[in-house]
Amino acid sequence: MEEDTNEAEIYAVKTTVNQERTVAKMIEAFVKRRKGDVRAILAPDELKGYILIETTDPDLIDQAIQSIPYARSRVPGSSSLAEVEHFLTPKPTVTGIEEGCIVELISGPFKGERAIVKRVDTVHEEITIELFEAVVPIPVTVRGDSVRILSKEESNV
Repeated sequence: MEEDTNEAEIYAVKTTVNQERTVAKMIEAFVKRRKGDVRAILAPDELKGYILIETTDPDLIDQAIQSIPYARSRVPGSSSLAEVEHFLTPKPTVTGIEEGCIVELISGPFKGERAIVKRVDTVHEEITIELFEAVVPIPVTVRGDSVRILSKEESNV
């Protein structure tokens, strides 16, 4: 059935912000009940207020949207896989973090503390930091997704 693979297109559905995953799950349940042809449903974190659905039947999406509370509308037109491919490859959590950056910890035991980045390990997606408020500067290694960049300037602290 190679013909079906070529016919499937990707459609964007506008949703209420922060309800993307809820809408995706509701559409999945709707499609399973109707035994519709939906190949994939994607709710990328960097695309707020939208989900992407790969299907051969855009009318099925329109029917689902009617009964789902947080789904707003289907965006007119369709996209190709090449246009949404960048959402499918995960980005390293240490992207944009460099030595000397000022960061704030957003999770873990030091949540809310500010620190300076001393080393970035892209392979393990970890960074080594020194806390500003510590009496003795001790290097602490944390995951890259547990910090938020405050400043990229070099610090002399």
